[in-house]
Amino acid sequence: MPGMFGRLREIWRRKAADGAEAQRPAKRRPEKRTHNLFEAAAAYVSACAEDDQEQIDEAAAWVSPEALSFGVNELACRAVIALARERDESPRTVARTLLGLPAA
Repeated sequence: MPGMFGRLREIWRRKAADGAEAQRPAKRRPEKRTHNLFEAAAAYVSACAEDDQEQIDEAAAWVSPEALSFGVNELACRAVIALARERDESPRTVARTLLGLPAA
């Protein structure tokens, strides 16, 4: 008989331990936020404009160099188009003016 009670106690202890673990909150890893290439490009370009090397490095690490290059190119295109519309000029004229080049 003592063997049977010993087994019952062991089963009871295991069930109690399982129940306690189920009530314990699961360990959560902190969620790492991912940035898309447009967020990276916006942060990178604005950091360059402000000469903030720490922010430049951080934004450059968010995406691959290729993705960042694409995002910066897309941002440049959109900015030139927006300025051209504001100034009622061609995008080529605006781009050349921004870069200090003579009119073509």
